[in-house]
Order: sequence, then structure tokens, then C-alpha cells
Amino acid sequence: MATYNKRGYKQKKKEADVSTEDETIDVGESTTAEVFNTLDEGANKAEEFVEKNQKYIFVIIGVVAAIVLGYLAYQQFVTKPAQEEASNNMYQAQKYFNEAVNATSKDSLYTLALNGGNGKQGFVDIANQYSGTKAGNLANAYAGLAYLNIKDYKNAEAYLLKFKGEDEIVAPMVKGALGDLYAQLEQKEDAFFAYKEAANLKSNSFSTPVYLYKAGITALDLGKGKEALDLFKQLKDNYPTSTEATKSEVFIGKAQAMSN
Repeated sequence: MATYNKRGYKQKKKEADVSTEDETIDVGESTTAEVFNTLDEGANKAEEFVEKNQKYIFVIIGVVAAIVLGYLAYQQFVTKPAQEEASNNMYQAQKYFNEAVNATSKDSLYTLALNGGNGKQGFVDIANQYSGTKAGNLANAYAGLAYLNIKDYKNAEAYLLKFKGEDEIVAPMVKGALGDLYAQLEQKEDAFFAYKEAANLKSNSFSTPVYLYKAGITALDLGKGKEALDLFKQLKDNYPTSTEATKSEVFIGKAQAMSN
């Protein structure tokens, strides 16, 4: 009897184990089926959406393609030729400008640079006609500098502010020219910020010492001793061999006294 009961117990346990395994297999198959059903439903919905909105999808694709192709065509057939044409016209205007820098009688040469001569356009026409090109943008800088030199401050400011760029030389020079313009107009606060911006825009040994020095001098005029001292210190520390660093030594004591 004891042996029979023991075997019977084991047999029941085995049946229970089989039943559990079967149940586990059933659950796995059920879950997999649900996943595939969900994927099928999602695919069907996507297909239905595409079929329903096919016309609009093709329209959107067509519009995007047209924009891309239009941009490439504009660059190739409009911007590029305009840039070449503007650059060719710039040569004569730049020649007048460079001659004016070194000439005794400057105004007439700056005027030719602005308005053109020898059948070539000046900076004003180039800046206006080719505004979307690099040459047209550079013409804004040249026009602003030329107007500044003939003391037409209104036009000088207008063209200098039109220039957009962040290169090493021209961009700081344009900001510095705005500082010179505001200084001429006795707008010292504006001049101070323009000089500081010109000094901080790009670090180079050509323009940065000049505008640090001008910013420092303007700060002294405004009674900003501490800021002037900081600017002169930057000048001495970073550009010790520059002419401006040597000239600033005279003003450092004044800046120290003012900042105490």
C-alpha cells in the first residue's frame, strides 16, 4: 500500500508539471500572435493612410523637390554669375579707394569710389544691385568707410550697419569705424561699446590693439576708470610689443587713480 501511494503521488506531480509547461507554451504563442496581429493592424492602417492621402503626399514631395531644385538653380544661374559680375565691377572702385587712402586730395577719389568712374559702378550701386552676394556685402563696408572719410556720417552709418560678416580683418574694422563715427558725433557711450565690440570680435595683432586702446581712451573720457584700466591691462598683457601698448602707459596711472 505504501508503495502504491508513493507512486501515485509521483504520477500526479508529473501530470501537474506537464500541465504547467503546456500552459506556458500556450501563453507564449498567444503573446507572439498578439504582436503579429498588432503589426498587421499597424501596417494596414499605414497602407490605408497612404491610399487615402496619396495625392497630398505626392504634392508635398513635389513641393520639397521644387524648393531644393529651385535653390540649386538660383545658386548656379543667378547668385554665381551675379557674384562674378559684382567682383569685376569692384576692381575699379577699390582702385579709387586705395588711391584715396594715400592721396593728398582724398574727397574726389572717395566720391569716385562711391559713385563709379571709367564706365564701372561704384560701391553704392554694387552694394544695392548685388546685395545678395559676397561682393555686394563687401561693397557695404567700403561704402561706409568712404562716406566716413568724407564726413557723410549718416550714409556712413547706414552702410556700415548693412555689412554682415565675421572675418578676421574687415568685420573688426567695420565695428571700429562705427566707433570712430560715433566719436566724431560726440556719442561717446556708443563709441565706447563699438570699440569694445571691435576689439573682442576677432583677436589679431592688426586691429585688436588699436581698438583696445581706443576703447580705453574713450572709457577715460566717460569716467570709467576701472574699465579703462582693464582694457589697458589686456593691451599690455596680450600685445606688449604693439605701438598702442607703448602709448597706453601714459594713461594707466590716470586710470588707476580714477578707479580708486
